[in-house]
Formats: sequence, structure tokens, C-alpha cells
Amino acid sequence: MNNIYKRAYYTAFSLLLIFSIQTETLAQTGSLKKTPPLSEGRPQQSGMSEERLKKIDAMCREAIEKGEVPGIVALIARNGKIVFHNAYGMADNQAGRAMKKDDIFRIASQSKAITSTAVMMLWEEGRFQLDDPISKYIPEFKNPQVLKSFRYSDTTYSAVPASREITIRQLLTHTSGIGYGVIDGDERMRMIYHKAGIVDLYTTEPVSIEENIKKLAKLPLHHNPGEKYTYSEGLDVLGYFIEVVSGLPFDRFLEERLFKPLGMNDTYFYLPQQKANRLVTLQRLGADGGWESYPVTFYDPAYPVKGARTFFSGGAGLSSTARDYATFLQMYLNGGELNGIRILSRTTVQSMMGNQIGNLWDGGKHYGLAFGVVNQKGQDQGGMGSIGTFDWGGYFNTQYFADPKEQIIGIIMKQVRESGPDNTGWKFRQMVGAAVDD
Repeated sequence: MNNIYKRAYYTAFSLLLIFSIQTETLAQTGSLKKTPPLSEGRPQQSGMSEERLKKIDAMCREAIEKGEVPGIVALIARNGKIVFHNAYGMADNQAGRAMKKDDIFRIASQSKAITSTAVMMLWEEGRFQLDDPISKYIPEFKNPQVLKSFRYSDTTYSAVPASREITIRQLLTHTSGIGYGVIDGDERMRMIYHKAGIVDLYTTEPVSIEENIKKLAKLPLHHNPGEKYTYSEGLDVLGYFIEVVSGLPFDRFLEERLFKPLGMNDTYFYLPQQKANRLVTLQRLGADGGWESYPVTFYDPAYPVKGARTFFSGGAGLSSTARDYATFLQMYLNGGELNGIRILSRTTVQSMMGNQIGNLWDGGKHYGLAFGVVNQKGQDQGGMGSIGTFDWGGYFNTQYFADPKEQIIGIIMKQVRESGPDNTGWKFRQMVGAAVDD
């Protein structure tokens, strides 16, 4: 073998070895525990009242008939068995397309728990500590500033140095002081973010999360990190952080490390063309009282079918099905495992469910590292589930909860903005708890 062939051989061998090591490192570990995937089951065998589940069915049908929402997919699982999974109404009224159980919804802020899970997967590998400053990994966040004054006439502002650096934990818990652009509660922040060209939820434009987050890092904060709870784009920052730490594009990390291992085959930032016809149309009430497609506003409702497919919002960018999201939640109810695949240790899950924000919330829930979590007060108020029930929702009217004590998952998905009163969310959750019959 001459020298040229030797060099080619050893180069190819080295690349193969590196690829094998990377693949092995990226693979999820097996588990001593093997909880089966979600499957269909009978309500009685899971301790749920079939008669009371029929009342939930009637409630959903009534909401469609009254015009509260155009369509619903609702799912209930208990003890790893799906005991209720129905579709109601229309996925697209103008097109005459009926809703189906496997239809795909824009889950918006339900993306946050998935991004948080990915962060904690890397944390388990010893890649960082939760109280590390984010500037250690994204230097543009060094020396953050807090908004001091603002001029509406020309959107100029002044800022003062923050008292401390932003940490990864604060990004996970919405205590970093970062704002949320077009949906921010402070008009000044909305104007600042707009002027800077920050992408908040979605875009069909050829924007990368790297360039978006580096622009965001230069903007002022609402307050000093850790001082208050301010709903923010912190999970978008962490999407880019995952790219930096893992060396993989964010969408690929989720696909390889989370979605494929769990069998979440319908969860994407951008839908494959063969699944585009399953995307539920975002609708609103028209002037004539009927449902119509939602117009282009600060985002394009054609997302996630169309677009440059380069922007991956960790805070709001994913689309999914009720069953896929139930699978994700079942992994948490199992203490981080599903079907023999270990996503997170149960010790990590335990920490994630703990109160991470102290007394910044005063009510029936605290905030952990991925979810709102029901406390004693919330349980005693009724209708929220047992202590430890974790939950959240999405901008386009999707909600979920999972109760570890009762081993119950509840998911109700709609795609609607600018509608009339919608009572399905609280009714569904309250009625699911009332259907427990063991």
C-alpha cells in the first residue's frame, strides 16, 4: 500500500471512528425499567368512569355546536392506557375538512417543556451547571443591561448595567429579565424588539436562531436577572444554547435524541410535505359569525408548511399531535423513561418539578424547570389535579396536564384566535378529575 492510499485509508478510518463515537455519545441509554408505550385501553380497567367520560364527550360536542371553537381533539390517558381520544368539529371550516384524531396542531408554548427537557438531557451529561452564566456559552450575553428610560417618539432608550449575569436556570424559569417581543406585556419592549428585528414565534424567512439570539443579547432587560418572573424568550435562547453545547442543529438534536427514541413521529418544526394536509387550519370568528382562516399578522399562518425551514423556536416553534404529546408526558409520569429508553433520570425529573422561583408566584402553582406545578393550595382549590400535577398550554389554544399521583394525562387541542368565550379548557380538566372511579 503506497503512502497516498495509506493516508486515505487512515483518514477514512479516523472519520468513521469519530462518527461512531459521536453516534454512541448521542444515543439515548437503555433503562433497567421498561414501561410499555401508550396503547388503547378500556376506561373501567384503568379506573375511569365510562359514563363520566361520556359527559366530557358531550361537553366537547356542545362547545362545537355553540360556536365556542371550530374543532377539538381531546385525549385522556390513565396508567399508560388511552381511555379517551376523540375528534370534534372541523379542522378547516372553509375547506369543509373534518377534524381527525391524528391531525397536527401548532403547539406554540408547549414547545417550551420539550426544549427544557433537551437542556436537562445535556445537563445530565455534565456539560454545564444550571447556575452557569449563559455568557459562558453565548458571549454576546456578557454584561447585560436593564431598561431605564424610553422615548416613544423615536424608540430610543437608556439602560443601566444589570446587577448580575443571566444564568441558564433563569432562562428556564422566565426570571432572566428577557422580554417576549410582540406579545410582551410592556409596549416599550415590543417596540424595542420590533426595531431590532427580533423573531418572536415563527418566520418563513431565511433566519437562523443563532443570528436572532445574538441580536436579542444586545437588547435591554425588563429587570435584573432573578428578581421577577417575566414570561420570555428564554427558551429560544436555550434552543441556540443546545446547538452550541451539543454541536448539532437544534432540530436535529430533538429529532435524534428525543422524538425518535420516544416514537414521536408527528412532531416537527416544519412538516414534511406528505403530512402537510394534516395540519389544522388556524381560524377565527368572521364578521358574519362563521369561522374563517386567520390572516397573516406578526407571523405567517402558513408556517409550518411553508418557509425557509431554518428557524427553530425553542419557545414556540413546534407542531405535534395529541398522541405524540401524550407520549412525551407519559415519559415524565414514568420518571423519565418509556419503552426501555431512558430520557432523563427520575432524580432529574424530581428536581425539575421542584419550586425553582421561590415566592415569585403566589397561588395554586409554582414553576419548575419545565412546567407549572400544582401545590397544596392548588389541589385544595379543586379542578387542577393532585399536588405535583404539571401543566402548560399554547398560544393557539392548546392545553395539557399530567397528574403523577393519579397517573392521568389530559390534552385538549384547538387552533383558534379571536373567538368568543371558550370554556373547554377548564371544563375538560375539571371533568377529567371527576371521572376517576377507583
